Amino acid sequence: MGDKALARKSKRLEALIRLDEESRRIRRQMADWDFIRSQPPRIRAALEYLVEDDDLYVASRIAGLTIEEMNELRIRARIPRMI
Repeated sequence: MGDKALARKSKRLEALIRLDEESRRIRRQMADWDFIRSQPPRIRAALEYLVEDDDLYVASRIAGLTIEEMNELRIRARIPRMI
């Protein structure tokens, strides 16, 4: 791979990392932390994971819920989906 191609890939990777960090910041800021902290330990851990990683599937596995149930909790916790 040439130097120019490597530089382009590096810049794209840096841009993706910045977008991921910005998304995480927005989720942290908008989340209803009082609601999240009031949940049982597994649900709380799943919601915290969702704020940090935005992975509904893994969060639902942590909570022991279906994806649909986890998504309903996400909405109640005011955690935005970042696309």
